[in-house]
Amino acid sequence: RMPQARFTTASGVHAKPLAELCMLGMLSFSRGLFRLQHDQRERRWQRRTATDLDGRTLGIVGVGNIGAEVARLARAFGMQVLGIKRDIAGIDPESLHVNELYSPDGLHDVLRRSEFLVLVTPHTSETEHLIGERELALLPQGAVLINIGRGAVVDEQAMIAALQSGRLAGAVLDVFEKEPLPPQSPLWDMPNVLISPHAGGMSDREGTRLTDLFCENLRRFLADEPLIN
Repeated sequence: RMPQARFTTASGVHAKPLAELCMLGMLSFSRGLFRLQHDQRERRWQRRTATDLDGRTLGIVGVGNIGAEVARLARAFGMQVLGIKRDIAGIDPESLHVNELYSPDGLHDVLRRSEFLVLVTPHTSETEHLIGERELALLPQGAVLINIGRGAVVDEQAMIAALQSGRLAGAVLDVFEKEPLPPQSPLWDMPNVLISPHAGGMSDREGTRLTDLFCENLRRFLADEPLIN
């Protein structure tokens, strides 16, 4: 027994690399990265018009440490950010870097406006298949789905159907219903899907960030100050 023990988590350590993966995904679709790579392989000099993220609407389901960092970077690109958080009482949306903040009851309203949708929510009984056929149909035509939360939050078959039909323009996926992603999954061969093997939070700086967080908490513990996380 350790009656004096206090437990803390490493929450926030993976926020920056995961947020950068989200930006990589959004920029890849807005700037036409996959088309550029295809033309380069074909040695085809073809000037094409892309678009930019300025003024585009991003919906984030789950605005915790990671979601807030995604929002911060998106706002720097001029995006309009809509956030969903389980408990929003007394929270200033600007403190989370979002333009508008909603409770889970506002999900469908957020989906209707989200040209890009980032999922950061954990897998619980409430969030399993939170995004299914009905929800995907609410997104604007040609939306991009980014999942860095948990694979079971999305009905994978419904997502695949939406990608195949063109309802979704693309997807950036770090998590899947079954991991590792089975070789027979059609997601592997889709030119409009970017697959990350549940490694979006990995960084060569992870060890340093963990150590810095622990050392700061140790200092606070010895000084009887409130601990982080």
